[in-house]
Amino acid sequence: MANHKSSKKRARQDIVRRARNVARQTKAKTAIKAVRAAVAGKDAAQAKAALPKAQSLIAKLAKKGVINKKAAARKVGRLARQSAALA
Repeated sequence: MANHKSSKKRARQDIVRRARNVARQTKAKTAIKAVRAAVAGKDAAQAKAALPKAQSLIAKLAKKGVINKKAAARKVGRLARQSAALA
Protein backbone atom coordinates (compact mmCIF):
# COMPACT_ATOMS: atom_id res chain seq x y z
CA MET A 1 0.00 0.00 0.00
CA ALA A 2 1.17 3.51 -0.80
CA ASN A 3 2.42 5.48 2.21
CA HIS A 4 3.83 8.72 0.81
CA LYS A 5 1.72 11.48 -0.66
CA SER A 6 3.41 11.14 -4.03
CA SER A 7 2.98 7.36 -4.14
CA LYS A 8 -0.72 7.72 -3.27
CA LYS A 9 -1.11 10.13 -6.17
CA ARG A 10 0.78 7.73 -8.45
CA ALA A 11 -1.61 4.92 -7.41
CA ARG A 12 -4.62 7.12 -8.25
CA GLN A 13 -3.12 8.02 -11.61
CA ASP A 14 -2.42 4.37 -12.39
CA ILE A 15 -6.07 3.47 -11.81
CA VAL A 16 -7.26 6.21 -14.17
CA ARG A 17 -4.69 5.36 -16.83
CA ARG A 18 -5.46 1.65 -16.68
CA ALA A 19 -9.18 2.32 -17.14
CA ARG A 20 -8.44 4.59 -20.10
CA ASN A 21 -6.06 2.06 -21.69
CA VAL A 22 -8.51 -0.83 -21.24
CA ALA A 23 -11.28 1.23 -22.86
CA ARG A 24 -9.07 2.11 -25.83
CA GLN A 25 -7.94 -1.48 -26.22
CA THR A 26 -11.52 -2.76 -26.11
CA LYS A 27 -12.55 -0.29 -28.80
CA ALA A 28 -9.68 -1.40 -31.02
CA LYS A 29 -10.46 -5.09 -30.47
CA THR A 30 -14.05 -4.46 -31.55
CA ALA A 31 -12.85 -2.76 -34.74
CA ILE A 32 -10.46 -5.65 -35.42
CA LYS A 33 -13.28 -8.15 -34.94
CA ALA A 34 -15.40 -6.20 -37.45
CA VAL A 35 -12.66 -6.56 -40.08
CA ARG A 36 -12.14 -10.25 -39.31
CA ALA A 37 -15.90 -10.91 -39.44
CA ALA A 38 -16.10 -9.26 -42.86
CA VAL A 39 -13.13 -11.34 -44.05
CA ALA A 40 -14.70 -14.52 -42.69
CA GLY A 41 -17.98 -13.64 -44.40
CA LYS A 42 -16.08 -12.92 -47.63
CA ASP A 43 -17.54 -9.41 -47.75
CA ALA A 44 -14.78 -7.40 -49.45
CA ALA A 45 -16.64 -4.08 -49.39
CA GLN A 46 -17.35 -4.27 -45.68
CA ALA A 47 -13.77 -5.35 -44.92
CA LYS A 48 -12.42 -2.46 -46.99
CA ALA A 49 -14.66 -0.02 -45.09
CA ALA A 50 -13.79 -1.38 -41.62
CA LEU A 51 -10.03 -1.63 -42.19
CA PRO A 52 -9.12 2.10 -41.99
CA LYS A 53 -10.95 2.52 -38.68
CA ALA A 54 -9.16 -0.49 -37.21
CA GLN A 55 -5.81 0.75 -38.50
CA SER A 56 -6.40 4.16 -36.98
CA LEU A 57 -7.33 2.77 -33.58
CA ILE A 58 -4.33 0.42 -33.55
CA ALA A 59 -2.01 3.30 -34.49
CA LYS A 60 -3.43 5.38 -31.63
CA LEU A 61 -2.79 2.51 -29.20
CA ALA A 62 0.83 2.40 -30.31
CA LYS A 63 1.22 6.17 -30.15
CA LYS A 64 -0.15 6.29 -26.60
CA GLY A 65 2.07 3.41 -25.52
CA VAL A 66 -0.76 0.98 -24.80
CA ILE A 67 0.78 -1.57 -27.15
CA ASN A 68 4.23 -1.85 -28.68
CA LYS A 69 4.82 -0.15 -32.06
CA LYS A 70 5.96 -3.38 -33.66
CA ALA A 71 2.94 -5.26 -32.33
CA ALA A 72 0.72 -2.57 -33.83
CA ALA A 73 2.50 -2.84 -37.19
CA ARG A 74 2.11 -6.62 -37.12
CA LYS A 75 -1.62 -6.39 -36.37
CA VAL A 76 -2.20 -3.81 -39.11
CA GLY A 77 -0.19 -5.82 -41.62
CA ARG A 78 -2.09 -9.01 -40.93
CA LEU A 79 -5.47 -7.28 -41.17
CA ALA A 80 -4.48 -5.57 -44.43
CA ARG A 81 -3.22 -8.83 -45.90
CA GLN A 82 -6.43 -10.65 -44.96
CA SER A 83 -8.69 -7.96 -46.44
CA ALA A 84 -6.55 -7.66 -49.59
CA ALA A 85 -6.88 -11.41 -50.18
CA LEU A 86 -10.63 -10.92 -50.73
CA ALA A 87 -10.20 -8.40 -53.54
